[in-house]
Amino acid sequence: MPNLTWLRAFEASARHLSFTNAAAELHLTQAAVSKQVKLLEQFFGELLFERRARSLVITKVGEAYLPKVRDGFARLEAGTTEVFGNRLTEVLTVRAAIGFSVGWIAQRLSGYTQAHPDRPLRLVSSVWNESPEQAMSDFDIRYGSGHWPGVISDRLTWEVLEPLCAPSLLESGAPLNSPEDLRHHCLLHVMGYEEGWATWIGANGVVDISAGQGLQFDTSIMAMEFAANGGGIALGRSSMATQMLNSGRLVRPFAKPIPIEEAFYLTAPAGGRPHPGAAEFRDWLLAEAEADPENRRARAILNDSRGPSEIG
Repeated sequence: MPNLTWLRAFEASARHLSFTNAAAELHLTQAAVSKQVKLLEQFFGELLFERRARSLVITKVGEAYLPKVRDGFARLEAGTTEVFGNRLTEVLTVRAAIGFSVGWIAQRLSGYTQAHPDRPLRLVSSVWNESPEQAMSDFDIRYGSGHWPGVISDRLTWEVLEPLCAPSLLESGAPLNSPEDLRHHCLLHVMGYEEGWATWIGANGVVDISAGQGLQFDTSIMAMEFAANGGGIALGRSSMATQMLNSGRLVRPFAKPIPIEEAFYLTAPAGGRPHPGAAEFRDWLLAEAEADPENRRARAILNDSRGPSEIG
């Protein structure tokens, strides 16, 4: 059997009678399509096209072979649909918390869509109490320990907690020079996290501060937006705070980051039949996580605090 890539190039070129137009359809260069057709001709020892100055003309051998190739592709398409149904054209659905979608995924997603322009993708928001079974998605990006029954998980982030505030808060109002000064400010809490202000206050040995004081929010993005407007001190997670720190809307009043156990994980149901585009999306997302400088910073802080042999 000849290579299927060569056959695809031959069929498209025969339909368009142009290597250039076939290349545009196949998202290849004109030279690549021409080479693939040439390799097919060498395989058979027969010319399939006459190359003229401004056009292609299919030969009699090519005309005789073309219906067989088209019939083969049609049978392959019908068999694929019979086995997989419409799964190949379904949208790949990914669920994630709003804060992580805005603060981390949105900054990177164009790289995936540019690499896979024909792969439909849906990114939807989730809330903390929804399980993967309720989510009805191909992937669910969850926050926690990484251990959930019935799912396969890949770690995406390494997190540190650190206080963040608006620059204006450092210029006016109560002082904010050390952790002890937090008693004079409103602490902003995000519901749904196990590790929060109590974790940070305990790790830094701060006394005479109530970890429960302040305001509560149900999303990180809302808490950080409130902080950016001078409403209080947010406890930022490194994966979601980068954009606002880079823009200058939030600053670190003092360098007191602490590493935490919880993290964001890419999860998928164990067993079953995955979406055809699941593997390529997973590979892309894990490569983005590996390249994330905030992950490297958080892991370095974790390394300093616990030792390299203890890092998972």
